[in-house]
Amino acid sequence: MLTSNILEKIESLPPLPKTIIEIEEFRKKYEKEASELLLIIEKDALIISTLLKISNSAMFGFRSKVETPGRAINLLGINFTISIAIGGTVQNLLNTNLEPYSISSDDFMRASNLSSTLTSLWLSRVDVDLKDEILLPALLQEAGKFILADIITSEQKTDEFKAMIASGSSLANAEKEIVGLTTSEITAKIFRHWKLSENLIDLIEFVDDIPKCAEDKKQKAQILDVIKTVCSISNPLSDESVAKAIEKATKYGLDVKTLEKAIETLQDRLLDE
Repeated sequence: MLTSNILEKIESLPPLPKTIIEIEEFRKKYEKEASELLLIIEKDALIISTLLKISNSAMFGFRSKVETPGRAINLLGINFTISIAIGGTVQNLLNTNLEPYSISSDDFMRASNLSSTLTSLWLSRVDVDLKDEILLPALLQEAGKFILADIITSEQKTDEFKAMIASGSSLANAEKEIVGLTTSEITAKIFRHWKLSENLIDLIEFVDDIPKCAEDKKQKAQILDVIKTVCSISNPLSDESVAKAIEKATKYGLDVKTLEKAIETLQDRLLDE
């Protein structure tokens, strides 16, 4: 078990930039003004470039080019913009080689952005408050994979890990077997280290082990599990990923018809890529 090594890696992570701390404080406000968010993100060139790149991707299908952060906020909405700002920065801070998962950082970011887009398409038709609560954890829940990949590589366990995946083991089972913790557990530890909101951490922590989840958080963890399954990092929106996700959503008693429509909408948009 490599748990102590993981804790050392998390403790040695750089602190969150001031901009993200300000965004996190803004996120907790009951009344949020787009103009205030714009003032915060305009100080951070990385956030602006990430925001414009994502706004202009096919997954949103905006008719004309988005050229300013102000227009991006107006089109995406405050909560979606917050998710992109925090998500892009977190990935940049954690960025490491994802070779054990056979993907690149760009693949990872694409799957994360598809996750938050699917969340929006699905849950905006179910419950807008729920959508706003799930957007950020949907985008961030796989962040622990950067630490896991680093540990698996440094311990020279990459071949063993890939062999487990090839033999049909789930990622979570392979992670638990090789490292001792799953992605959702490590992501929660990273966010505790950075003192992000407890609610965010509580929603993510048991996505890989839902029976352990507190009863009042269970349905949200199930939704995150379904989203993560559809937008799997290695094969997002593939027939296999979608079939597995629909099976889970059915088992969890979630709104499957609305989910299927949201997946179809997102797949249609991606044909324009």
